[in-house]
Amino acid sequence: MAVLMRFFSTNFLRVLLLALLLMPGITQAERIKNVADIEGFRSNALIGYGIVAGLNGTGDNSTNAPFSVYSILSMLERMGISLRDKVNLASVKPKNIAAVMITATLPPFARPGQKLDINISSIGDAKSLRGGTLLVAPLLGGDGKIYAIAQGSITIGGFTAEGKGASVVKGHPTSGRIPNGARIEKSAPDTLQNDQANIVLNLRQPDFTTARRMADAINNALGNGMARALNAGSVEVRNPAADAVSLIAKLEAIDVTTDHPAVVVMDEKTGTIVMGSEVRIDTVAVAHGNISVSVTESPQVSQPGAFAGGKTTTVDRTDLQIDEGEAKLVVLPKKVSLSDLVEALNAVGATPSDLIAVLQAIKAAGALHAELRVL
Repeated sequence: MAVLMRFFSTNFLRVLLLALLLMPGITQAERIKNVADIEGFRSNALIGYGIVAGLNGTGDNSTNAPFSVYSILSMLERMGISLRDKVNLASVKPKNIAAVMITATLPPFARPGQKLDINISSIGDAKSLRGGTLLVAPLLGGDGKIYAIAQGSITIGGFTAEGKGASVVKGHPTSGRIPNGARIEKSAPDTLQNDQANIVLNLRQPDFTTARRMADAINNALGNGMARALNAGSVEVRNPAADAVSLIAKLEAIDVTTDHPAVVVMDEKTGTIVMGSEVRIDTVAVAHGNISVSVTESPQVSQPGAFAGGKTTTVDRTDLQIDEGEAKLVVLPKKVSLSDLVEALNAVGATPSDLIAVLQAIKAAGALHAELRVL
């Protein structure tokens, strides 16, 4: 009996394993939190101008970047020290300061007192910001209002060193970062209200199929009639309890199966090609051959005899050779998978640059059913 049970158990596992292997690939679901944003709140860009002091002779040249000197003089005047009428600006050459631009991102719902990371970038001809300290500088929003105040010591990811005959530069010593370098003084405005009638979800990748699936998933989780797809990029959800915070928390945890069109992304500068699994082609024959042209210049000197009375001249000799490599013809059947397409193109022997031309030719022939995007 034990032997019989072991036989049936073993065969059952084999059948189950075979069934799993023959099953089609299961599309993985994503949380709404990862594929959509809530309408009504977003991050805001901040920008400011400041001065970095304490550099070791690697700051701005006052002749090429006079605005750094003017900035220091204006700062001293605000502190009660007036030098504008007493100092010849042409003779002021403080190599330990640099004018910089400051950028930061103000996250949604940030409140006064919280801190932000800021990026520092030189706008003059400073050689390095290593060892410098950013002086107090306001950060402005798109409306021109001050939302944060920045100050602190800069961390640089590169360095520069030079002598009389050589110099070495590693990384980008003219840009840096200050973790927690700005303190928020004013919160950004937001239009999300807790008792608003509806919540709108904006898809990061608009798609009609994904929008419909998202609305169906929300209705299945929260009840029929709770959500409806407005278009390919937005899904509207009712807020009957007048509690937007709780509703958004529930929405973010709902899983939805996303869909997206077939796209082939090509970067001709780097030879990078990225294709999605949805890429399909019709039956097409591809022939690829290399044509190389070699031009060799071999100038020769023509010198006349001793009493010929001529002049010594240079005669050009050009050797031109054209080599056309053997073309390889590959037939790609209709609706091949991504792996079959890559394998067939590799069999042609094409380089990444050639593959871009091959894909463009297949698209021009109407056999490639995907969108081509060239970066």
